[in-house]
Amino acid sequence: MITESVPFARPVAESRFTRDFEHLVAWSTSKIDKTTVTKLTRIAWRTVGMICERVVAEELDPKRLENLFLVGVDEISCRKHHNYLTLVTNHQSGKIVYGSEGKSASSLDGFFSDLGPERAGKIEAVTMDMGPAFAKAFTQHAPGARICLDPFHVVKLGTEALEEVRKDLWRQMRKLPSPEYARKFAGAHWALLKNPGDLTERQGETLKRIKRTGGALYRAYEMKESMRAIFAGDLTNNEVSELISRWYSRASRSRIQSFTRLSKTIRTHKDGIMASIELGISNGRVEG
Repeated sequence: MITESVPFARPVAESRFTRDFEHLVAWSTSKIDKTTVTKLTRIAWRTVGMICERVVAEELDPKRLENLFLVGVDEISCRKHHNYLTLVTNHQSGKIVYGSEGKSASSLDGFFSDLGPERAGKIEAVTMDMGPAFAKAFTQHAPGARICLDPFHVVKLGTEALEEVRKDLWRQMRKLPSPEYARKFAGAHWALLKNPGDLTERQGETLKRIKRTGGALYRAYEMKESMRAIFAGDLTNNEVSELISRWYSRASRSRIQSFTRLSKTIRTHKDGIMASIELGISNGRVEG
């Protein structure tokens, strides 16, 4: 028996589908969840993964690692139970150029191996979060790259610090003999975390009650909002730098434990935060 190759399909040993069908499956997987793809195309879950591997191996741009000067690196959750992918983005083209499992420094070993020392030396700046893993990898393999800490993550840390205060207060209120205070506190989660302009009428009323009550919770809310305003406003770099310094000085004196810790973190990483603002780059594409 003689097997003849045809232009519209890969070799039989690799696939029993046409190239067009495999491209459809790969494209669909990038737009919708894998389970829906299996139902739409009537193929097995495992087959979808194998098709994606074949299409990526054939269609991956061999020049994707050329001319990398401004890059971003971040991890995303890909499945349940704390499974992560590390993604590297070319800020100038807006395209993701590398991905690997995990979120440690070693997750970037393959990237720097493919990149090589010469091209790694051309990277001028890299955006990332405040975790030490990615900074360690770039310091080792691309020491000339300027570390830029995305303001998005700074605001996120402020939100997390506020949420810690809210949860502590909620636990205290639930221990009270009367549930009345806990009921009044219902709905505070979104009232505190959402931007003021996005609040519903009910959430706005909840925020007003928290303001009238005052205390550590509303002070924490004000600090979260003042931090967000620093990066949301149309300010010069010098103004942002000054406001960041004022913010962490105030937070360090707040006597709110979560914000006291955060003030030390921001003080330590201020240069990286300012680098991201000065160069005007962020990890927005990866976060999306």
